[in-house]
Amino acid sequence: MELWERSGTLELLDELLRESTRGGRVVVVAGEAGIGKSVLVTEFARRCGARARVLWGGCDRLLTPRALGPLHDIGRQTGGVLADRLGAGAAQEEIFTAFLEELSGTRSHPLIVVEDAHWADEATLDWLLWLGRRIGRLPALLVVTYRDDEVGAGHPLRGVLAALPSALVRRVRLRPLSPACVTEQAGLAGRDAATVHRLTGGNPLLVTELLGSEDAAVPATVQDLILDRLRSLPPPARELAHLVSVLPTRADAAVVAGAPDQVETCVDAGVLVPAGDGVAFRHELLRGAVEEALSPTRRVVLHRRALGILADVQGIDPGRLVHHALNAGDGTAILRYGQSAGAGAARQGAHREAAAHYRAAVAHAGGLPAERRAELLETYAEQAYLAGLAEEALRVRQAALLLRQELGQSELIGENLRWISRLAWWAGHREQAWEAASRLVTVLEPGDPRLAMAYSNQSQLHMAAHQLDEAVAWGARAQDLADRLGDVATSVHAVINVSTARLVRGDEGAWEELRAAHERADAAGLADHAARALVVLATVPVQLAEYGVAAQAIEQALTYATDHNLDGYVQYLLGVRAVVRLESCDWDGALADAEASLTRTVKGGVAMFPALLARGRILAARGEPGAAAILEEAARQAERTGEVQRLGPVAAARSEHFLWSGAAGRAREEARHGLDLAVSVRHPVYAGELAYRWWLAGGDRQVPPGTAAPYRMMIDGAWADAAAEWARRGALYTRLLALSAGDQAAAEEALRTLDGLGAATSARWLRGELRKRGFTRIPRGPRRATAANAAGLTPRQADVLALLAEGLSNAEIAARLSLSAKTVDHHISAVLAKLGVTSRGQAVALAHRMNLPGETAM
Repeated sequence: MELWERSGTLELLDELLRESTRGGRVVVVAGEAGIGKSVLVTEFARRCGARARVLWGGCDRLLTPRALGPLHDIGRQTGGVLADRLGAGAAQEEIFTAFLEELSGTRSHPLIVVEDAHWADEATLDWLLWLGRRIGRLPALLVVTYRDDEVGAGHPLRGVLAALPSALVRRVRLRPLSPACVTEQAGLAGRDAATVHRLTGGNPLLVTELLGSEDAAVPATVQDLILDRLRSLPPPARELAHLVSVLPTRADAAVVAGAPDQVETCVDAGVLVPAGDGVAFRHELLRGAVEEALSPTRRVVLHRRALGILADVQGIDPGRLVHHALNAGDGTAILRYGQSAGAGAARQGAHREAAAHYRAAVAHAGGLPAERRAELLETYAEQAYLAGLAEEALRVRQAALLLRQELGQSELIGENLRWISRLAWWAGHREQAWEAASRLVTVLEPGDPRLAMAYSNQSQLHMAAHQLDEAVAWGARAQDLADRLGDVATSVHAVINVSTARLVRGDEGAWEELRAAHERADAAGLADHAARALVVLATVPVQLAEYGVAAQAIEQALTYATDHNLDGYVQYLLGVRAVVRLESCDWDGALADAEASLTRTVKGGVAMFPALLARGRILAARGEPGAAAILEEAARQAERTGEVQRLGPVAAARSEHFLWSGAAGRAREEARHGLDLAVSVRHPVYAGELAYRWWLAGGDRQVPPGTAAPYRMMIDGAWADAAAEWARRGALYTRLLALSAGDQAAAEEALRTLDGLGAATSARWLRGELRKRGFTRIPRGPRRATAANAAGLTPRQADVLALLAEGLSNAEIAARLSLSAKTVDHHISAVLAKLGVTSRGQAVALAHRMNLPGETAM
């Protein structure tokens, strides 16, 4: 594939390489398949010559991605400590440190290339994020390529790219070839330019293949192009090409050994190209086209052959063997290599990939002895839990429990019951969680060391249910037994439960106890417990309506959970951050977080609730369709848990929604339903909020004992004091509710802010209330172009889109609108999502077609 119209991009890369000698830089090269990403970085690396030491790694299109695939590629180039640690299956931290030492230990200027990041496993994404956060202190250039048409809104790569230091990142999106370029090249090849452009769309790979075809009829698709070329090969060479087509990325030397003539024939015909010590198709698009053209029976035969060859290659990644075993339908090989690949992925922190490998292995484990099968199920369940797949892990633990019961292994029956209780809670199955917890305490014999964790599990359930006295009692019992047994994990678990209960009660000393519990767990390698301590520090302030305190704690917890691939916590924390951003009036940021949470793998249970709540409240305030259904789903998930920390907020949200909709009776009903529970467990914030909602919807004025101060002030009519207290707590949105009960100036401020948030429904309700109170000078709401309203854009989003259409950068938009760069990022993400596009250019083009950009706010 020739390099056309890329000189400007090459110059940019060269400039960034020079700049990186004074501090590392990151270049993200995006574009569709065949657009020339690989050709570009290959040519750039060639031009660098002796100026840079090129470390090259790629991600493969395997059924389950290789854990740290690019680092394994780089390790083969560097050898040394990095290769040794990768070969030994060392922990993630050790491998990453070895890579950093490799960069620091050379005088050459490092150029790190990671290709096809859209196929990256989670451990590789961790590494990219880890490296991106440190590269500013290194004289290195990191180039990452990916297909932007394969990375949707919920793709994990998006989160990694968004988290890279923006000041160090340069994004490059490769465009199709211009009509002038296609015309020139078609003329040189004696082809009709209009036909070539129509068939290829300016895609460089397709242009190259089309112009290289000898068929005057001009095949219409890339599959036709490559298959036509294959048909011209002699049968032995064609057979080799077919074999290479079932090997993602490349065929190793062992695969093509003994067939030098066939290799040469394929290379001479332009079907294959040299790649490392083996061969590959010129592009993954071409390889995939050939593989897809094979009959199912033929594919199975070729995968079986590849498996037989690669199984004898020393040091081969077992993940590649699993890929071929699955495609070959070889159950024995799937069981063997699936366990090996799962263990390797788990060691390197790729829990999703580990779970996928174990899932494949378990499907073929029927012939294993019962005890070995139970062990495999338990290992699989652990990785599924760490990957945030609570429902899946729960099913697997239940299967393991049945086997342990058949074997009569009481201590392992107890272990599985403990996990079933924990997983059932995560999945939102309250009764099952409590039933397993109760059974666990009775199953274990007196003196069994597992009793300590059984007691702590009871403590955790009581704590989550806001039964604080019981949580402390069970937790103290668990900690005492665990400390006598030297059981650090259970001791930390119990301390977190007890400290959480104390923190909810307002005990300031519990903050330090939870921080100490986190540090103790982290030092002991107990990442799950360490993360839970941070999650508590982040979420209890939300329960107590201390949003400013929560904001900083959430970032620390989210970073830790992300770094340790604890996807359940990540999904949950994104939703909690959405709630905090809602209260801080960063609604586009809140919706972006909610979307990131809800598009993850898990679609039910505790982890997704806060995202549903935040999204439902914002859509309801804006009068957008679907709000009622989202809040209904949030209520359904909350009912499954039976816990006030979910039932309280969703009852308040639904009461709010019904009141705005003119259904005061339904609003009172929702508030009353939640209020009785909140009062029964003496929750100061939820009892106060629901009592206020009850009164606002026409119920009697009541202040439950212990009601949180700002809600007491609001019910008593002290709106100014309440507004000041909400501002102190970082609850800027709830502050608007307090202001709306105030004088003319306060009410107008509330209306202006609601209008700026695009909260049309809540603003309309407030205007009606102000008229009832006799206000005569009520500001009118904003008027926006009909097309903008049709697109669902808020006024601020319409402003941002208008400035995008002017060609302004994010920084320039931020300066023009007096916003932070992060807020502008959130606005742009929301605009892209609402318009259903994936790039700024597409948004601007659609905006012009719909005549969306209106007047720009100055």
